[in-house]
Amino acid sequence: MTRNGRSGVTSAISGIRLLLRNPLFRLAIKPLSKEICINGEKRKVAYEALRLIVEDTTETCLVARFYAKMLEILFNAAIKYFNGNKDEVYEALKDPSIRRGLALVLEGLATYGITIPQRLPAPFLIVWNFTNMCNLRCKHCYQNASSRLINELSLKEKLNVVNQLDEAGVAALAFSGGEPTIHPHFLPVLRKAVESGMYTALATNGLKLADRNYAKLLKKTGLRYVEVSIDSADPDKHDSFRGLKGAWRKAIQGVKNAVELGFSTAIATTVTKMNLDEALDIIDLAEELGVERVIFFNFIPVGRGKDIAELDLTPEEREELLRKLYLENKHRKVQVFSTAPQFARVSLEMSGGKDVAPTHFYVRGDPIVAALAEYIGGCGAGRIYAAIEPNGDLTPCVFISNIVVGNLKEEEFSTLWKNAPVFKALRDRSRLQGNCKHCPYKYVCGGCRARALSYTGNILGPDPGCINNAEYFKTLHFSAKIPIKASYSKSALK
Repeated sequence: MTRNGRSGVTSAISGIRLLLRNPLFRLAIKPLSKEICINGEKRKVAYEALRLIVEDTTETCLVARFYAKMLEILFNAAIKYFNGNKDEVYEALKDPSIRRGLALVLEGLATYGITIPQRLPAPFLIVWNFTNMCNLRCKHCYQNASSRLINELSLKEKLNVVNQLDEAGVAALAFSGGEPTIHPHFLPVLRKAVESGMYTALATNGLKLADRNYAKLLKKTGLRYVEVSIDSADPDKHDSFRGLKGAWRKAIQGVKNAVELGFSTAIATTVTKMNLDEALDIIDLAEELGVERVIFFNFIPVGRGKDIAELDLTPEEREELLRKLYLENKHRKVQVFSTAPQFARVSLEMSGGKDVAPTHFYVRGDPIVAALAEYIGGCGAGRIYAAIEPNGDLTPCVFISNIVVGNLKEEEFSTLWKNAPVFKALRDRSRLQGNCKHCPYKYVCGGCRARALSYTGNILGPDPGCINNAEYFKTLHFSAKIPIKASYSKSALK
C-alpha cells in the first residue's frame, strides 16, 4: 500500500486479470511470453515491453514497442479504475528486478491464463545453498553444514547457473548455505547475478558483516538485501544454539553495519520451544537495531534439526504465536512476518477478511490484495520458489533437499522447472491430502510442504503444524515419524 492510494502494481495486475475473462484478450497478449533477441541478448517480449515504458531506446523490435504502448494504456486504465498510485508503478518499473517479477506474472497469464494458484514460467525467487562450508555449528541447521563438499560446483559452473536463471527470467536470487560469505566464489557470482538484473539477497549468520569493510564491499558489488539469523535476544542462549561464544555480538554488529550502509535488512529467527517466549523481545531488538523487518521461521526437523525435533512447537503453540505476531504487526514500526503459511489464514480470520499475509509479507486492509492472495499465496515450494544445492541439484525448497528434480550441470533450469513431476504436483492444490485437501484456506495457505514431508514422508500430506491437524500431531512420535531419507514415487506425481 502507498499513502496516496492502493498499490499501483497490484492495481495494474488486477486490471490485466479482469480483462483475461475475455478469451480474445488472452489471445492478444500471448506473444508476451515469446523470446526475442536484442543486440545478441535473449529477452522475453514482456520484459522488453516493460523496459520500454520507462526507457527511451531505438535498439529494440516493433513487437516489443507495440506491447509497451498497449501495456502502458492498460496499466493507466487499471490504476485509475482501482484507485491505484500511478507514480509508484512507473518508479517501480525503473528497477530491473521488479520488471523481471512483473514480466513473469504477465508471461504466466499469457501462457496459462488465470490459474489458482497462479502458474509462472519461472520462479520469482531461487534460494541457493551456495556452499556447505560454515563457520558455525547451529543445532537446527537444515543443511547440516560444516565443510565444503567434494562435488560442489566450480566457479565456471556457478556462473553458468546464473546464466540459466537469467535466461529463465528469475526475478530474485538469495544466497544461503552453509555460509556463503566465507566462500571465495561468492563475490564473483554475486557480481554476475547483479549484472543480470536480478534482485540479490543474502541469508547469513552475520559474522563476516561485522567487518564493516567487507559489508561495504558487498554494498559496492550490488547486494540489496541482508537477512541475519538471530536465535535469541539473549547473547548466551544464541551463542549456545550457534556453537560459538561471541557469535551474537558479531551478528548484531553485522546487522548494525547493514542498516547503516543502507541495505534492506531483516532479522530471521527460527522459532522453537527454546525461544518461543522471546518473540516480543526479538521484535523489540529488531526495532532497536532499526531493521525493516523481522521474520519468524518455521522450524523444520531436517538436517541437524532432526536431533532436536522435540523442540518443535505444537499446533497450539504455533497458532498462539501467529496470532500474537498478527497483533504486533498492527502497531509496530518494524514489519513482522512468518514463513508459516498458516499466517495467511490467521491474518484473514483475525481481520474479518481484510488483512492477508500471502507469501511471507503482510498486507493491511486492501481487499484487492486479499483477493489476489489465492493466486500467489501459501507455501511457494515448486510454485514461485525453488532451491539449488551446492552441487547444482535443483529441489523444491531448501528444506526438501532429499527430493532432487535434476542437476543444473546436466539439465537446463527452464526444462526442469516446467516439466518436473514434483513441481507439477505442488502447483495443483487439489492433490493435497488429509485436512489440507479440504481446507477452505488451501489456496492462501496449503500447509508447509517441507513439514508434511519431514513428518509423513509425503510431500502432499497434511502439515502437522496446523491447528486443524492438532489431533493428527498428537499421534506422531518424533523418533519414528521423521524419515532419515524421505522418498516419493515419481509415477504417483505424474
